[in-house]
Amino acid sequence: MEKNIIHILLVEDSPTDAMLLRQVLSRANPGEWQMTHVERLSEAIDISRENTRQISDDSQQESFKQHKFDVVLLDLHLPDSTGLDTVKEYRAAIPDICVVVLTGLDDEDLALQAMSEGAQDYLVKDQITIQRLLRAIRYAIERGEILNKLRESEERSRQALTKEQELNELKSNFVAMVSHEFRTPMTTIRTAIEILEYNNHKLTDERRAKYFVRIQKAINQTLQLLDEILFLSRTEASKLDLYPTPLNLESFCSELTEIFQLSTGSQHNIIFTSQGESTQAEMDEELLNSIFTNLLSNAIKYSPQQSNILFDLTFEDDIATFRVQDQGRGIPLKDQPHLFQTFYRASNVGTAQGTGLGLAIVKKCVDLHRGQIQIESQQDVGTTVTVTLPLRSAALS
Repeated sequence: MEKNIIHILLVEDSPTDAMLLRQVLSRANPGEWQMTHVERLSEAIDISRENTRQISDDSQQESFKQHKFDVVLLDLHLPDSTGLDTVKEYRAAIPDICVVVLTGLDDEDLALQAMSEGAQDYLVKDQITIQRLLRAIRYAIERGEILNKLRESEERSRQALTKEQELNELKSNFVAMVSHEFRTPMTTIRTAIEILEYNNHKLTDERRAKYFVRIQKAINQTLQLLDEILFLSRTEASKLDLYPTPLNLESFCSELTEIFQLSTGSQHNIIFTSQGESTQAEMDEELLNSIFTNLLSNAIKYSPQQSNILFDLTFEDDIATFRVQDQGRGIPLKDQPHLFQTFYRASNVGTAQGTGLGLAIVKKCVDLHRGQIQIESQQDVGTTVTVTLPLRSAALS
C-alpha cells in the first residue's frame, strides 16, 4: 500500500531557520514529508496556485492534479510582507490550504489575531521541538479538512436554498400565469353560453354565429395553453426526445405559411421565400412546428395590421437557416437577455395575451436539434429571429 506523503510549503526568508526546520523534520520519519521552500510571499502564492491547477494531457486524453500542499509554514516577516498582512494576503489568495504561522515573537495577542485571520496554529521559532511541530502540522491538516468540508456543506446548502427559492418563485409565477390566462377564455366561454342559453330566441343567425366563433377561439386558446404547459413539463422532466424523419423543408414552410395566412386573413401579409438548393432534411417535424408556430404567432401578435411578415429559408452546405422578420413594436434592449426565461414577457407587451412560455419552448426545440437561435430587435422598428439547424439531426439516445 502506498504511503501518504505530507507536502509542506515553507515560506521563510532566513536560510538558518529554514535549515533548522528541515533538520527537525528529517529526524521525524523523513519518508513522510516532502518540503518545498520559498523566501517570499509572492512566490508562495504563485507556487500554491500552480500546484492546484488542473493539467490536461492531450496524448493520453486524461487529466490529473499535482500534489497540493497539505500545509504552509508561514513566516510573518518576509521581504515583501510583514505582520498579520502576510496571513491575510495568503489566505485571500489561497483559501483552501491550511496555514501554520512562524514567528520569532512569543506574543499571545498576535497568536490570537493570526488565528482569527485564518491560521490554524502558531509556532514560536526558538520553542519549536519535533513534537510541537508534528502536532501543529497534523492538527492543522485535520482542522483544515474539517473546515473545507464545512465550507463545501455550506455551499451545497446555499445552492439548495437558492434552487428552492427559484422553484418557489417559478411555482408562484406559474400559478399566477395559469390563473390569469385560463380565466380570460373561460370567462368568454361562460358569457357566450349564457347569452346563447337565455337570449337565443332574440338573436339573429349572424349574432349567434358570432358567439359560437368566440367560444371556438376561447377553446383553442385554452387548448394552446394546455399544450404549452404539457410541452414544457416534458422538457423539464427530460422526457422530450428528438425523433427526426425525412422532411421537405420548403414544403413544410410553405404549408405553414398558408395556414397562418388563412388564419390572419387580410390583417397581415406573410411572405415566404426560399433560397439555395432545396435538400431533403431529417428533422423532428413536431418540434419544428412548435418553433415556427411560436415565432410566426409572435410576429403576427406584435405587428401592426397590414404589415409584412417575412419568412425566409436558406440552404447552405448542411445547414438550414430560417428567418422570421416583422415590422412590429420590437423588444426593449433591457428585456432581450431574458427572452428565453420561462414565463418572462417583455415590458412593452401591453395587454397582448401570452404566457411567456413560447420562446422558452422554441429554445428547447432548437437545442434538441443541436441548432442555434439569435434574436435582433429594435423598439418600434421590428424583430428578426434567425434559427440555424443542421439538415440532419441525430436522435438523442
